[in-house]
Amino acid sequence: MTADSELLAGLVAERAIERLIVDYASLNDAGNWDALAALYLPDGRMSRPTTPDVFITGRDAILAAFRARPLRVARHIIANVRVTVTGQTASATSQILLFSSPAAPPLVGTYHDRLALTGAGWRFAERAGSLDFPLT
Repeated sequence: MTADSELLAGLVAERAIERLIVDYASLNDAGNWDALAALYLPDGRMSRPTTPDVFITGRDAILAAFRARPLRVARHIIANVRVTVTGQTASATSQILLFSSPAAPPLVGTYHDRLALTGAGWRFAERAGSLDFPLT
């Protein structure tokens, strides 16, 4: 591979991961839990920003956890996405702003992601969320 083709491959991978992160928010807002869970590796794990120390492990368990949530209207705004690609794996951070109710204040948080390249594209190995301004 030439230096230019390596640079281009890295940029394409970064963009694909950025899109994965945005797609996750969109699928979450739409309540499309099956498609959202499919963005994880079969043994992937996640923690919600409101419960950063509680991990849900496995695609099936993640799907069940989302299906168990009460229905709500929510909108996630994603910003400051930073991706580092290392071959077939990557890490990323992003900030979120969550609007979930006119009566509730927006939540500001961060995701720390670990990702892996699969035959189906980039998938989350881990999404660890946290609130930047914890609820009191």
